Amino acid sequence: MNSQDAWRRLSQQLQRVSAGGGGGGPRMPVRGFFTGTGLLLALIGGGVALNASLFNVDGGHRAIKYTRLHGVKDEVYPEGTHLMASARQGGALIPWFETPIVYDIRAKPRSIASLTGTKDLQMVNITCRVLSRPNISSLPTIYRELGTDYDERVLPSIVNEVLKSVVAQFNASQIITQREQVSRLVRENLTRRALRFNLVLDDVSITHVAFSPEFTHAVEAKQVAQQTALRAAFLVDQAIQEKQSIIVRAQGEARSAELIGEAVRQNKGFLQLRRLEAARDIATLLAASDNRVMLDSQSLLLNVTEDARDLLSFGKK
Repeated sequence: MNSQDAWRRLSQQLQRVSAGGGGGGPRMPVRGFFTGTGLLLALIGGGVALNASLFNVDGGHRAIKYTRLHGVKDEVYPEGTHLMASARQGGALIPWFETPIVYDIRAKPRSIASLTGTKDLQMVNITCRVLSRPNISSLPTIYRELGTDYDERVLPSIVNEVLKSVVAQFNASQIITQREQVSRLVRENLTRRALRFNLVLDDVSITHVAFSPEFTHAVEAKQVAQQTALRAAFLVDQAIQEKQSIIVRAQGEARSAELIGEAVRQNKGFLQLRRLEAARDIATLLAASDNRVMLDSQSLLLNVTEDARDLLSFGKK
């Protein structure tokens, strides 16, 4: 029998009593009326009390219990439906004395920005992303000391302090070149500090690093100056190499001239050999041309017999 049927029967009984009292008809027994009404009220009150004595813990959550007599209990309730009073405590179900407190134990991301100074007194804006969750076994302690907004109370302060202490150990340029080491130090220090507040950090990462506009412009100017210096050094090296090549080429030409002069002095036929080679090159070039050119032996440097007579006459003298 549900509550609607019970209320319907109760209203019908009241109508019968009122009708019987006004018309002088047969009256309903008063004792039976009050017995049925009391039973109905007892059932309704029992249902309300039972409903108030139950609480649900959803997936990814844990619950603790606060009692007005003993405060926060150390027991942590897992997922599911539970009674307000623990069965092993042997207490009665008194919903008003006990209140469940449900915590979300899933990891929650949070990004915190901090403006801090480096070792060389440069201001840098760093954003740190933290993935945190409460320690399940320490939920009663977290509620006693921090409450339900534990992350708002703890994370901003410890993240700012750790970032400032770690960044102060590095220069501005090292923040970029040694970012992995900076991130590792931030992760280790934050994890150690969070454990003091019963918080577990699943991941700590530096997501954004920004320097002041003045420092950014100075870095760009430095890079441009370095590139200019490197180009100037390259041009100097190139000029030195060209100078060395000219010297080597001149030395080679001087040595070649010496060898040719020596060959001419030792053997007069060396010049005739060179003339024949030149004549062969000229004939090859003219043969490949489409034009028709008529040249004599003097033009082709082939007057070898005449040169031979000159040499013989020169030898007799």
